[in-house]
Amino acid sequence: MSPEELEQIAEEERERQAGFKHKVHVCVAAGCQSCQSDSVKSALEQELSKRDIPGGCQVKGVGCMGLCAEGPLVSTNRNVLYQKVGAQDSSAILDSLEGDPVANLVCPTDVPFFQSQKKIVLENSGNIDPERIEDYIAASGYTALMQVLTEMSPGQVIEEVSRSGLRGRGGAGYPTGLKWSTVAKASGERKYVICNADEGDPGAFMDRSVLESDPHRVLEGMLIGAYAVGASEGFIYVRAEYPLAIKRLRIAIKQAERLGILGNNICGTRFSFRIDLRLGAGAFVCGEETALISSVEGKRGTPRPRPPYPAQEGLFGEPTLINNVETYANIPPIIRFGGDWYAQIGTEKSKGTKVFALAGRVKNTGLVEVPMGITLRQIVYDIGG
Repeated sequence: MSPEELEQIAEEERERQAGFKHKVHVCVAAGCQSCQSDSVKSALEQELSKRDIPGGCQVKGVGCMGLCAEGPLVSTNRNVLYQKVGAQDSSAILDSLEGDPVANLVCPTDVPFFQSQKKIVLENSGNIDPERIEDYIAASGYTALMQVLTEMSPGQVIEEVSRSGLRGRGGAGYPTGLKWSTVAKASGERKYVICNADEGDPGAFMDRSVLESDPHRVLEGMLIGAYAVGASEGFIYVRAEYPLAIKRLRIAIKQAERLGILGNNICGTRFSFRIDLRLGAGAFVCGEETALISSVEGKRGTPRPRPPYPAQEGLFGEPTLINNVETYANIPPIIRFGGDWYAQIGTEKSKGTKVFALAGRVKNTGLVEVPMGITLRQIVYDIGG
């Protein structure tokens, strides 16, 4: 895979999508699937097969649209969002493509839940098909990786991440660039990259939604991290209770391998990298990085004292880079737009955005991404309703 070949795939996919005058997106993330969004998508496809819509119409399954409380959610390219859609509504929705919106299904989007958000990690969620790598590539996917491999040294990548001010989104808030530079400087026979997707906090579904909605974004972030620190092998440690996320990760890994984005001599360079999944059995303690490492090694997930830190002595005793799902998902846009761009968002000490899962006693259960510095009151009362 070369940058030219990647661009060709992107252009072909954009041209294919441009051939449809109308687009209908159906959320197929776990929240909406639990409300039978698959049957909604099937009903729309069946109804579409009976019609000859001028200009053509594409029905596509996409990732999380955010407002899970009102699922199943369906959107159209006329900037209309429909809520609590059933299979019986398919005919009315297709009718609305050339007419007025279906009034009793319209979900208002001029409300704080949507207006207060700034999407970086979730920029593709609700727009791309998580099971088609071509859709990700058409949305500038893997361009950051190609830029890194063909134009930047590992040190320049770490410098860009450091300039962004990104801190680990797993909870500790450790500077990502500093962690990467520590692993890069560490000596060992080989180095590893681990993605911590062991999301065990009650009511939390941020990482799950990202993996279900945009799995290639996480793979791309891991690839860039591996190049920066000199690793050749990676693992995603994901909870076995996340079957849809696991399914889509496996599809994404196979697709990336098929195109030569994962494997040996990526982009014609000396950089090689492979990713495997490791399924966690639900032990909350395995969210802690040393316990997670122990579990990946096939041992009981037990934390150990630090130092030594994983950056010096981690998986199989070798230097290991561990970040969580959301941290890796921030990396591609930081490379594409620059660390200075990212550093302009958020506060003086906490840059960028944060993804939050809203659950419990709020009206608007769902997934939101907001700038760092927003208050809990705004999240709970304004966005959560």
